[in-house]
Amino acid sequence: MKTFCGRANPTTGSLDWVEESDEYDYHQEIARSCYADMLHDHDRNEKYYQGIRAAVARVKARGERVIILDIGTGTGLLSMMAITAGADFCYAVEVFKPMAEAAQCIVEKNGFTDKIKIINKHSTDVTVGPDGDMQMKANILITELFDTELIGEGALPSYEHAHQNLVQESCEAVPHRATVYAQLVESELLWSWAQLQPVEVEGVRLVPPPAVGHCAGAHSVCDIQLSQVPPCSFTPLGPLCTMFSVDFSKPVSSAFQSHSSQFVAQSGGRAQVVLSWWDLDMDPSGSIVCTMAPSWTYPQPKMAPWRDHWMQSVYFLPEESRVTEGEALSLTVCHDDYSLWYSLQPHSQQDSQTTAPPSRPCCTCQAHLLWTRPRFGELNDRQRTESYVSALRSVLREDSVCLSVSDGSLLPVFAHMLGAKKVYSLENSRMSKQVIEQVVDANLMKGDVELLEMRPDQLTSNDLGGEQISVLMGEPYFSTSLLPWHSLFFWYCRTALAGLLQPKATILPCSATLHMVAVEFQDLWRIRAPCGKCEGFDVTPMDEMVQNSSHLSLQQSLDFRESREAEPHPLWEYPCRALTQSTAIMTFDFTQCVPQQPISSQGSLPFIRIGRCHGVALWMEYHLTSDITVSAGLIGSISEQGNCEWTRHRKQGVYFFRSPWESSGDGRAAVSYSFTFEPSLGDIKMDFSIESH
Repeated sequence: MKTFCGRANPTTGSLDWVEESDEYDYHQEIARSCYADMLHDHDRNEKYYQGIRAAVARVKARGERVIILDIGTGTGLLSMMAITAGADFCYAVEVFKPMAEAAQCIVEKNGFTDKIKIINKHSTDVTVGPDGDMQMKANILITELFDTELIGEGALPSYEHAHQNLVQESCEAVPHRATVYAQLVESELLWSWAQLQPVEVEGVRLVPPPAVGHCAGAHSVCDIQLSQVPPCSFTPLGPLCTMFSVDFSKPVSSAFQSHSSQFVAQSGGRAQVVLSWWDLDMDPSGSIVCTMAPSWTYPQPKMAPWRDHWMQSVYFLPEESRVTEGEALSLTVCHDDYSLWYSLQPHSQQDSQTTAPPSRPCCTCQAHLLWTRPRFGELNDRQRTESYVSALRSVLREDSVCLSVSDGSLLPVFAHMLGAKKVYSLENSRMSKQVIEQVVDANLMKGDVELLEMRPDQLTSNDLGGEQISVLMGEPYFSTSLLPWHSLFFWYCRTALAGLLQPKATILPCSATLHMVAVEFQDLWRIRAPCGKCEGFDVTPMDEMVQNSSHLSLQQSLDFRESREAEPHPLWEYPCRALTQSTAIMTFDFTQCVPQQPISSQGSLPFIRIGRCHGVALWMEYHLTSDITVSAGLIGSISEQGNCEWTRHRKQGVYFFRSPWESSGDGRAAVSYSFTFEPSLGDIKMDFSIESH
């Protein structure tokens, strides 16, 4: 079977489907897996081990043989824990073939092949009986089927089927119980990720379309490292509520359910957002707890365990509403088999028997399908908007003919508000065109801003009414961009449009620079670090598979998407310290066409701070004019200690070194770098090494 994979193409701004080799799927999935993150999660592993020991002891105390069913075994770690704790036999189920093969290697390496059977199937396809996958039903059910939302990976249907078909009625479960918590808050920061907000340009108020304002938004959860959202950026309107629990030792239902929690508002404000996380009780008594609570709930935040496979959830209410201090409220959570959603009612309304549970939110305006949450935040960033407005104000004249090239951008609207004679905008999709059309119509600009659904190379002079472009503008932002430099698609657009530009046309931004800084990550390094031994078990076969797969997948691919090359991460969620100065390493001059020949840059950055260097952070900065710059990475100066503040709107590139480098900070060692921009590919090849003097 052939494998086709989507690949961002910066030269066309599109997602290309590329045929890969037969081995591609295997190597890509292993290389990209974040099992290392789970294996490094000592708190999770320790709590599971304690819960497993306690469950095995309870079953043995009943005089029964201990038969384990481990669903979603991954590396086989929990199964090995169970056998070590005294279980008689373990059936370990893993649907993903490369992972099942890894588990088999690890089980063999640790000497458990006679006690653990790896079953490469979905748990709902597992059979029980003399000729089945399992000889008998299990009396302990161990699972790790959870995601940030708890049930998003299909935990409920899997538990439902297991109780009906694969485990005994009196079975024990590890974890025993999950409890979901939620807190109602007001937050200008978080709400800016959900709704387009009004903005003033030249004293005129730009309003969002009514359809966008009345839309309940996208139904998908917003999962983030909530520990990096400071408590000063939200106001709790109520207490932390216990919403519901699921007892995994009893039959579980995946059917629709709703649960409500009543409370009195502890503060007045705008009810906008629900913050949520969950706990796992590993035993019936609740004495072994693994919590996802953010660090600011801890008396000592530094004591909070870090994990990236389970984070916290942000839910946006369908509409914001005013609440007053002392008001009786009811927060309702509904869930189907895969997702949760929240709604808020006055307590009196909740008592009504006729009130139907709220249906799952669904975007009806298309904006929430077009713009991601970070993109909403970017469009709502007043300081950023002011930079673009100031830059446009400085270049526009009464006779300006403007063309905007960015996906779903407000720049063409701003240009009209600033007095441009005529404004055109190239939109890459029907949806993008329709959403910006709504903005244009809501602000009575129909006919003043013309939206064209076509590629730059399709645009003709006729489309522009025979006029030439005097201002070509872009943020630039393209929905297909994965890595920071993929937005260089703007440069390719500018090149394709060269014949339609006035001789002295203004290009905004006039240039872009690629920047880098060598960093020490507080925690993100764990997702790529080999584990070696985990809770006393040898998991080196997993480390070797990840490393080999990364190497093989690099040989198979022309672009740079694996762990040995830059990968995209939102660094505001992952604290790091700069160990070198930051520097611009490459400049792209948009006033000129894309060159035929590659652009290269070499140099070195001395280590100026003590620390452990895990890799390099990379980002773009856009020079709108000679004196106005917008950064898609570092915002503000690096502190004396090396602390960095990153924009929340864009992902940065991260290049992880194969092994960390201990920096003495005396400048005698440096990161040596070599970059080459390949115009034919639109991508950047990079290489780093550490030089010590």
